[in-house]
Amino acid sequence: MHTQELIRCGWPSGRELDTIYHDLEWGVPLHDDRKHFEFIILDGFQAGLSWATILKKRENFRLAFDDFDVVKVAKYGEEKLVDLMQDVGIIRNKLKVHSAVTNARAFIEVQKEFGSFDKYIWQFTGGKTIVNSWKTMKDIPALTPESDAMSKDLLKRGFKFVGSTICYAYMQAAGMVNDHLVGCFRYDEVQ
Repeated sequence: MHTQELIRCGWPSGRELDTIYHDLEWGVPLHDDRKHFEFIILDGFQAGLSWATILKKRENFRLAFDDFDVVKVAKYGEEKLVDLMQDVGIIRNKLKVHSAVTNARAFIEVQKEFGSFDKYIWQFTGGKTIVNSWKTMKDIPALTPESDAMSKDLLKRGFKFVGSTICYAYMQAAGMVNDHLVGCFRYDEVQ
């Protein structure tokens, strides 16, 4: 029996962790605050690095950051920050490590104001997924007016490592935009 190879977006490039992430998570509309916090932290750590690097260290990040419990992370003090800077399992960038705590505190403030982070963040796409119809990887933009607006508002609220390009990557991951290529088997599935 001949089984047809699934057609995917170009970026997983056959790497197992990237393929699993692409096939199961990327672009699926997200409405869970803990997962939103995880994605914001991981996308911030990814700045200047490849997503493959982050995926390889994802389980280490989950352990190091108390499974992305925003309340626990918001309470991290200097001792915990020193421990994190010595954790070879994560990206040991002082600004990024410190920003995780800053972002946790800002995240909680957003939850208080809007009832949930989910309710807040989805306002940037009018509460629904923006469905694109890209044919090639080079068609996909690095940022959009929506990611610009999100970045500007997050920065105003005290978040760090939330430039427009990081926000767009976050929007893709959280299913706020469907940037699977039209030929990808996941394009229709995530809608």
